[in-house]
Amino acid sequence: MAQPAYDTNDLPFVEASVNYVVDNGIKPVTYISPYGESNRRDETPDHRTVPIYDGRTIAEQLTLDDNGFEFHNSPTAVTDFMDSAQIETVYNAEVEKIVAAATGAPRVLVFDHTLRVEDAEARKMKKLREPVRVVHNDYTDLSGPQRVRDLLPPNEADTALKKRYVYINVWRSISGAVEEAPLGICDAQSIAEGDMILMDLKYDDRVGEIHRTKYNPDHRWVYFPCMQPDELILLKCFDTETDGRARWTAHSAFDDPTSPADAAPRQSIETRTIAFYD
Repeated sequence: MAQPAYDTNDLPFVEASVNYVVDNGIKPVTYISPYGESNRRDETPDHRTVPIYDGRTIAEQLTLDDNGFEFHNSPTAVTDFMDSAQIETVYNAEVEKIVAAATGAPRVLVFDHTLRVEDAEARKMKKLREPVRVVHNDYTDLSGPQRVRDLLPPNEADTALKKRYVYINVWRSISGAVEEAPLGICDAQSIAEGDMILMDLKYDDRVGEIHRTKYNPDHRWVYFPCMQPDELILLKCFDTETDGRARWTAHSAFDDPTSPADAAPRQSIETRTIAFYD
């Protein structure tokens, strides 16, 4: 297993519980609920307390291809992320440029986004999603190509699937500093073959597939405390290349033990993109 470019002995950290899954040979399932409601999972959870390191001082050492994620200062012109028109006309264009610059891909497709709110009442009223508190990765060798086919015309998809493409999620706070339920990321260098477990996502009209993750004591977890709206995380969720670079990362929201008692509920946006290469 690759050693990190950074020394975790030099980093401050918190100890927090993350929700892995037991690999018992039965494929776990998440049943996707309507917006505003919690999803139901059929699985055997495995709660583990792990050190989660403050990545701010090592941010410049982290790369998508080595670690599976990057941290950027990147102000946005959006003034209200609850305004879908601003997301469509302003934010998506910003994200496209950010991902293109980070990946070097000549084409970036922004195809989806999810707003997540920790406050249950606001979530139900505004029909939003909650932070995901299970260790997971968004795409697999099955669902990665399938999403391309879903999004592109058949001929265009056939051409794209013959070349390299990468799924990048762009994660940002949309309301002040993240004081609770921050995003923890498992460094891709510490993920061993076999750590990722296939999980079905069951919607009313279709079945998708993601990865859940089983516990490995070698996993190295990183987060960026008190993220501000002018900061973002780029998270690699799938890469067609199998040459040793990071293909995906495991990630999860977690309960930060240093969060203040009166912490503001986390509000965030994750925008999903595909970077296509020639």
